[in-house]
Amino acid sequence: MATASTSASSLPHEKRPKHPPAASFPKHKIKILVLENVARSAIKIFEDHTYQLEVIPRALQGDELREKLADVHAVCIRSTTQITAEALEGAKRLLAIGCFCIGTNQVDLDACAARGIAVFNSPFCNTRSVAELIVSMIIALARRLGDKNRELHDGVWDKSAVNCHEIRGKTLGIVGYGHIGTQLSILAEALGMKVVFKDISVKMAYSNSRQVFSLDELFELSDFVTMHVPETPETIGMIGASEFERMRPGTFFLNASRGSVVDLDALAAAVRSGHIAGAYVDVYPTEPTGRSREFECPLRGLPNVIMSPHIGGSTEEAQWAIGTDVASKLADYINVGVSLGAVNFPELTLPYFPDTHRICSVHQNKPGALRAINNIVGDTRANIVSQVLGTRGSIGYLILEVDQDLSQQVKEAIAQLSISIKTRIMF
Repeated sequence: MATASTSASSLPHEKRPKHPPAASFPKHKIKILVLENVARSAIKIFEDHTYQLEVIPRALQGDELREKLADVHAVCIRSTTQITAEALEGAKRLLAIGCFCIGTNQVDLDACAARGIAVFNSPFCNTRSVAELIVSMIIALARRLGDKNRELHDGVWDKSAVNCHEIRGKTLGIVGYGHIGTQLSILAEALGMKVVFKDISVKMAYSNSRQVFSLDELFELSDFVTMHVPETPETIGMIGASEFERMRPGTFFLNASRGSVVDLDALAAAVRSGHIAGAYVDVYPTEPTGRSREFECPLRGLPNVIMSPHIGGSTEEAQWAIGTDVASKLADYINVGVSLGAVNFPELTLPYFPDTHRICSVHQNKPGALRAINNIVGDTRANIVSQVLGTRGSIGYLILEVDQDLSQQVKEAIAQLSISIKTRIMF
C-alpha cells in the first residue's frame, strides 16, 4: 500500500480525528443492518450515534440478503452470512461491512473494494479465548477426557490410566505464530511444555520457544501439533495424508484455524490407524448455517476425537470486545471517513481542521488520479487545508479538507470523474 499525505498540523501517529460539530448527512438517517446476534456492546455504540438499526438475530442469504442490503449504509455480520458480488449488486448505499469475528472469508473483498465498500474485522479480540480453549483441549486429549466422559454417560466405569499422560515436558508444535500462536506459546510454557513453531516469516520467539523452518522438523519434534494459520491459497489443503504420515506416531493434532486447512478424511484415517493418538477440531470445510441436526463429518464416533461447533472465539468476553472494536471502526468510517482497520482499503486517518469540509473519495488507482482531483480543486479556486491519500491494489482513497464555501462544488466535480467510485462530503 502506498500513502501520500499533506497536512497543516497532523500528528503522524494520531489514532482518531477530532469529530466535526455537525454532519452533512444526519446520523439518525444512517441505516445499519445487524445480523447474527452481534454483541450488545456494538448495539450500544450504534445507539449512542443515533443510527437507525434493524437487528435480525440470524444469518441472511440469497434474495432476502440482497433485499436488505439495497437500503442500508452498513451491515454487521459474523461468520455465516455470505456477502458475495451477487449480493452486492443492488447495494448502492452501502458504505461499510463489519465482520464481528477474526476472518473475512465470508466476504468478497475485491467486489467490495470495486464498489467503494470498506470491510472491517477484529483480528485480535478473541485471541485469549482461542488460546485458552486449545490449552484445555491439549490436556483433554492427553487424558482422553472425551472418551472417559462418553463412557460415563453410557454407564461404563473405566478408571484405567492407560494412554493417559501429563503434558509437562511434552513438545507443542504451533503452525502459525501470530496473535493466537504467541499467546498459546506463553500459556503452554507456563504449564511446563516445550514449544516449537513454524511461520512463513522469521518471528521473535517468546520465552524459551524456538522457531523451526520446515513442517517436517516441527512434526519430528512435536507431541502435539496445533494449527493457527489464515485461509490463503498456500494454506488450503495444507495438512493431508502425507503430512499426517510424517508426524510422529502417537501425535495429537488440533485445528481451530480454518476448516479448509485440513483434509478431514485423511485425519480420520490417521486416527483409525492409531498413528494419530487423538484430535481436536473446531472448524470444518462446510458448516451448517444455523442450529441443526444436519452436521456430517468423517470424524464422528472416532476414539479420542473431540469436536466443537466453531466456538474458538465464542466467549462473552471476546464477543463484547469484538463488538466494541468493530462498531467503533464502522462509526469512525461512517462519520469521518477514517479507515483504520479496513482489510480491503488503504488505512487512513486525518485530523479535522476548523472551518473546513471533508471530502472522501474512493477511486480507481490509476496514474494521474490525484492530479485530476487536485486540478478540480485548483479550477474551483478552493483551498486545500489538508489531505491524505492511500492506495491498495486497484483502489485509491483520498481524504481531503477544503474551505467550506466551495466544498460542495468540489465534491460534485470529483464524483463526475471517470475514475470515481464513491464520493462523500462531511460538514
